[in-house]
Amino acid sequence: MRRIPLAAALAAAAVACVRPSPPRLAPFPGERHLANIRQLTFGGENAEAYFSRDGKRLIFQSTRDGRACDQQFVMNVDGTGLRRVSTGAGKTTCGYFFGDDRKIFFASTHAVDTACSPKPDPSKGYVWRLDPYDIYAANADGTDLERLTRYGVYTAEGTLSPDGQTIVFTSLKDGDLDLYTMKIDGTDVRRLTTAPGYDGGAFFSPDGSKIVYRAWHPTDTALTNYQALLREGLVRPNRMEIWVMNADGSDQHQVTSLGGANFAPFFTPDGKRIIFASNYKNPHSRNFDLYLVNLDGSGLEQVTTHPEFDGFPMFSPDGKELVWASDRHGEKVGETDIFIADWVP
Repeated sequence: MRRIPLAAALAAAAVACVRPSPPRLAPFPGERHLANIRQLTFGGENAEAYFSRDGKRLIFQSTRDGRACDQQFVMNVDGTGLRRVSTGAGKTTCGYFFGDDRKIFFASTHAVDTACSPKPDPSKGYVWRLDPYDIYAANADGTDLERLTRYGVYTAEGTLSPDGQTIVFTSLKDGDLDLYTMKIDGTDVRRLTTAPGYDGGAFFSPDGSKIVYRAWHPTDTALTNYQALLREGLVRPNRMEIWVMNADGSDQHQVTSLGGANFAPFFTPDGKRIIFASNYKNPHSRNFDLYLVNLDGSGLEQVTTHPEFDGFPMFSPDGKELVWASDRHGEKVGETDIFIADWVP
């Protein structure tokens, strides 16, 4: 695979962030699972923060420094040591550590267009653009960038198996938004889902035997509308439920039937429950909260109670901390930051 020399550009772009230890913030009433909450980012839109294997660093996407679209950044779990690790061109999403934390992968559009993609036509309502991402790997400092996929259509949402050998991701490469796996060098691509609709946001269970993901499989008129939007490079993500399957794609089954948008699922450290974000109580609002649910759909429990957005949860490798994105304590409406808390079982 062709390697792109980026060392000089990334070295110049590296940002050193020296900040006192973040203050402890009080949880909102009812947030009994969260203690010693710390805010790690301040300003802009920051999301999808995922732990390194050793639990010492986070990779996340951000529009910080006045950017119009997301780039990838790495920081220590106390918010220090911030640096950009993507090229600065195009739009990026969904970063993850691999290779015993010596490497990262993420999705980027920079091969197609170095500018930020335009926002969707507002007449379409609330829709997401399916930008032409492909997945890239690099050293953990962003150097030695290498392209893993070459589909030129939406290919993103990649995460890693516990043994560090397999990436699960979503792609439009076969005409629908389906889940695939591949080896960490981009070979041995295998399709896991085939039902018409959106399958994405997948994560492996702690033992690697299962995959949790979000899905919406419309029928009849809803399917026709979904496919019409898909042809325009758009998707309307306001109806999704949580699903689980075996790591080989077998035994696909729905876990939640809540209505609204249920997304960003992640297994609890013991693999017995799923934490996820949902706005099912008010499906037309931005009031997403985190919830826990058993693998059979029982035992739904609300984790966050902040009246705006809470999403993208991930447990630390030792299971002692939870990182997530939230609008709480933002200086401006719609500002989203990264928070970390001690997890109280």
